[in-house]
Amino acid sequence: MTTLEPGMKAPAFRTLAVGGTYGDAGKEVSLGEFAGQNVVLYFYPKDDTPGCTMQACGLRDAWSEVSEKCVLFGVSIDPAKSHAKFIAKHSLPFPLLVDEGHAMVEAFGVWVEKSLYGRKYMGTERTTFIIGPDGTLHALLRKVKPGDHAAAVLEALK
Repeated sequence: MTTLEPGMKAPAFRTLAVGGTYGDAGKEVSLGEFAGQNVVLYFYPKDDTPGCTMQACGLRDAWSEVSEKCVLFGVSIDPAKSHAKFIAKHSLPFPLLVDEGHAMVEAFGVWVEKSLYGRKYMGTERTTFIIGPDGTLHALLRKVKPGDHAAAVLEALK
């Protein structure tokens, strides 16, 4: 697996987007559709858990500023139904991408071994990728604290 770094081409993807302008039923989207725009992909472990909720709500609260600078998607391995509930419960204005098959987490290198109370398991590392209008990675925000995430994204988009 290649470790992605700024300046590298972002991995292409095609997956279901739920919420935002795509509604509860969702629509399939691909990275190529957003050529010429900044795209932010923030990978998070699980819908409606404390840290992931804090992270999503921080972006929601900064949405007027964030939405002027980029197209933003949250990405997790949760199914569309879970995403729709998470979006509705917390009034999230942005879409979430479905990655049940782990294609995106693996392509972006964020499906990693984790440890909790000495138990090892595979999971999604909280990482954000800022993709420039040319499709290259402009910035990577790794292991961001959920409460600091929105400010870090805005800083990276300057």
